[in-house]
Amino acid sequence: MKKVSYLLIFIAMMLLLVACGDGEAANSDRDGPIEITYWYAWGDKIGENNENLVKQFNEMQDEIHVTAEFQGNYDELQSKTQAAFAAGNAPEVTQNEISSIETFAKSGMTQDLSKFVEEDAEEINMEDFNPGLMGNSYVDDKLYGLPYLRSTPIVYINKTMFEEKGIDPESIQTWEDFQSVAEKLTDDEHVGISMPVDIWFYEAFVAQAGGEMFDKNGKIAFNGESGVEALNFWKEMVIEGRMRVPGGEPQQAADMARQDFATGRAGMYFSSTADLTLMMQLAEENGYKLETIMFPENEKRSVPTGGANLVMTSGLDEKKQQAAWEFIKFMTAPEQTAYASSYTGYLPSRLSSVESDTMQELYEEKPQFKVAVDQLQYGNARPMIEGYPEVQKILIEEIQRLMLDTSLDAQDVLDQAAERSASLIK
Repeated sequence: MKKVSYLLIFIAMMLLLVACGDGEAANSDRDGPIEITYWYAWGDKIGENNENLVKQFNEMQDEIHVTAEFQGNYDELQSKTQAAFAAGNAPEVTQNEISSIETFAKSGMTQDLSKFVEEDAEEINMEDFNPGLMGNSYVDDKLYGLPYLRSTPIVYINKTMFEEKGIDPESIQTWEDFQSVAEKLTDDEHVGISMPVDIWFYEAFVAQAGGEMFDKNGKIAFNGESGVEALNFWKEMVIEGRMRVPGGEPQQAADMARQDFATGRAGMYFSSTADLTLMMQLAEENGYKLETIMFPENEKRSVPTGGANLVMTSGLDEKKQQAAWEFIKFMTAPEQTAYASSYTGYLPSRLSSVESDTMQELYEEKPQFKVAVDQLQYGNARPMIEGYPEVQKILIEEIQRLMLDTSLDAQDVLDQAAERSASLIK
């Protein structure tokens, strides 16, 4: 009897321990937020904006906790994301530079967001996203990214230098106007414009000349008549000493061009509207007034849009997917869009944000912010051809070669770039 009693007591104790263990496991599932990671590009004011918004999201609720991690520039972010995905430890949410959207989607690294939008149709309101920024969001009619920190290139102007030279910034409407103003700004101590070789800018000039980087069939077209015209325009300005094009690694060249403008050596500077708050700060520190204007036109006025969309990486379980989606919705909501735009200079991607009191008051106080918004009517999507990120690197190398040795022929240089790029296009 005693043996039976001891056995029954033992069994009861074991059942109690199992029950307690199951209860603790169940509680552990409920206790604590779902953890996800968000990767972003760029530092300074842009990095601060990302960290600030993530902090707001974490503080407004306790079900999801997001860890934001800086990953360098767009190229570095893309390379790190690809490597992390291959290693099985990719972030749940990341920025995708818009020309890379198709490459990531077709390689299976990012999640189709269509079903999430359909389930939250009333809350997300896709019609509120600016149509001019949606061109790089879809691949094969499926939604892979929502516009977040989006931009266009604009012309930054040292207004103080313009006033000293008696030049009206609004007089720059065409390529010829731009060239003429650059000549007036150039002297022994100054240059009209300092500009890195950035394919984003080249895309703009090719489109302004009536051309395109790729034809409708995805074939290389940047070495056509319009591409040559655009490159010859740059080459002529370099030969005449009106344009400085720093060489070297792309980011280093961009930093040198920015330094030329920030210190007052260059009267004009091409860059993203995303740099606006930083450039205003640098202008104040260096004692001059800053103005912004649209890119000049040739056959037409045209600029590529830029920046990044938010994407969800593929292969997540249902809980992680839902957590990632809630975070993406928050970051692209009208209130956060207005905050990001006013903090950095990026375009507000939601139509309701543009009309908000926050943005309207900002445009009245600082009209420099509105230039990119007005220019968006001339915006177009960037190429999303698979392999284009690598093609851009080739184009930079070849165009830099021409800028360093202006005896080279623009057609030959672009043909060389096209030949080197042919095997990369998919």
